[in-house]
Amino acid sequence: MSLPPCPSCQSEYTYQDQNLLICPECAYEWNPDELSDEGFTVQDANGNLLAEGDTVTCIKDLKVKGSSQPIKIGTKARIRRIVEAKDHQLDCKVDGAGEIMITAKFVKKA
Repeated sequence: MSLPPCPSCQSEYTYQDQNLLICPECAYEWNPDELSDEGFTVQDANGNLLAEGDTVTCIKDLKVKGSSQPIKIGTKARIRRIVEAKDHQLDCKVDGAGEIMITAKFVKKA
């Protein structure tokens, strides 16, 4: 029987104790039946959940690295992909600017 790796530290040395799985490296305990496969969620500036395919609007002027033209307030973008990253979570197609990675806290759901 193969047990899943630890969701906290990705250790492969997990073991089962009754209905819980335990990681001996970080001491994380979890119930594999309650663990959701959804992963992470991303929220906009107003706290609305964002999903791939949603249309969002910029809430402030955003400087674009490598370009002299900023993305202005009110510019619409379509979310193509949501990435679990530290700073830029949204891979978007922005009207007039092309494909750009944007931080979720600088947009609101349109």
